[in-house]
Amino acid sequence: MTLYGTIAGVVAIFVLILSVYWGAFGKIPTVGDLRNIENSLASEVYSANETLLGKYYFVNRTTVDYQDISPFLINALVATEDARFYQHRGVDMRSLGRVIVKSILLLKDNAGGGSTISQQLTKNLFPRKSFSFFSLPINKIREIFIARRLEQLYAKEEILELYLNTVPFGESVYGIGAATQRFFSTTPQKIQQQDGAVLVGMLKATTYYNPRKYPERAKKRRNVVLSQMVKYDYLAESKSTDLKALPLELKYKNVTRKDGRAPYFRQEVAKQV
Repeated sequence: MTLYGTIAGVVAIFVLILSVYWGAFGKIPTVGDLRNIENSLASEVYSANETLLGKYYFVNRTTVDYQDISPFLINALVATEDARFYQHRGVDMRSLGRVIVKSILLLKDNAGGGSTISQQLTKNLFPRKSFSFFSLPINKIREIFIARRLEQLYAKEEILELYLNTVPFGESVYGIGAATQRFFSTTPQKIQQQDGAVLVGMLKATTYYNPRKYPERAKKRRNVVLSQMVKYDYLAESKSTDLKALPLELKYKNVTRKDGRAPYFRQEVAKQV
């Protein structure tokens, strides 16, 4: 590339970044918007003795507090999706350089994983839009701006909580609470370590690594997650070896809106609500 071409490319990037920031491709969420994030949740009906009778929902999601999520799940997520999560402020500059060159200058779709957990959260909260030929670079820049604002407003633990409560796991399941219930009939706090690694592994491609449909793929991906945890000192090598040797055992349970106790009572409740 000639000097003139390099300068022209840098100027083009600068203009594109300013255009995105100024809202030429849609409003960037304000601090106020980000302080009031709301997700669609399933409504749960309980009896007087606190027994779950059933759910009503358009999106199958339940909110789980950070302290009710197993530390193993948190560590597996960071080790696999964003190893420098605790060092950056929403944008990993090392990965960003690769993205700028490949995604923006060369307009390639194979730039690799340059998105931090905060940027992935942004994509979950504000789905990408189509901008024709420039969709990828424009969406990437938007996500960088929003991720930076999220990190200014929320602590790292809050970012992780938001992410795990919004991330899709396929099968119309959203959030770690609904995912642990669907695939392993448990909670994010009580999930077994090998099973938690399965769920984190699914995030790379929820359909391709779905443990119900493709158990062998899911098991191999689970073992990659365990290896990542060893690599970043979240798990001992010996423990990883033991977990990798375990079979993949699902306790799959798909609770639909029609399932649950007292169906006629819940039908009347639905009418009243």
